[in-house]
Amino acid sequence: MSSNDDDNKISIVADWLAGLAFEASVGEHQIIMDVPPEAGGQGLGPPPKPLMLVALAGCTGMDVISILGKMRVEVEKFRITVEGLVTEEHPKQFYKMHLVYEFTGKDLPEDKLKRAIELSQDRYCGVSATYRKALEVTWEMKINNSH
Repeated sequence: MSSNDDDNKISIVADWLAGLAFEASVGEHQIIMDVPPEAGGQGLGPPPKPLMLVALAGCTGMDVISILGKMRVEVEKFRITVEGLVTEEHPKQFYKMHLVYEFTGKDLPEDKLKRAIELSQDRYCGVSATYRKALEVTWEMKINNSH
């Protein structure tokens, strides 16, 4: 590793709590991961795999809101739904993720909303860029005009 690698490194620590539960320390924040009782856990937190969807939604969502702010586009509500398709065989892994970007607001400019999503997906979202190396990432946009 070069000295530059340390500057670009992101790391977390996960400590085993009990059963199948782990507590991950992400900076000053903690995330408890577990599985439901029917899978042998205690249901103390979400399982790890869906957190991959959370990471994608957070990454691209922050990008889109930031880009729209620079474009002076104001949205009243913004929701991202991420659906992941998992293989049937082990190791069960995602082979496709689909994002639904849903905007609510007055007279929202469809072209700018689409451009913000494209910029996030093609240039800025590191989670999406990483995932695309291993699986298909697709998206769609929905606009709800408020009156």
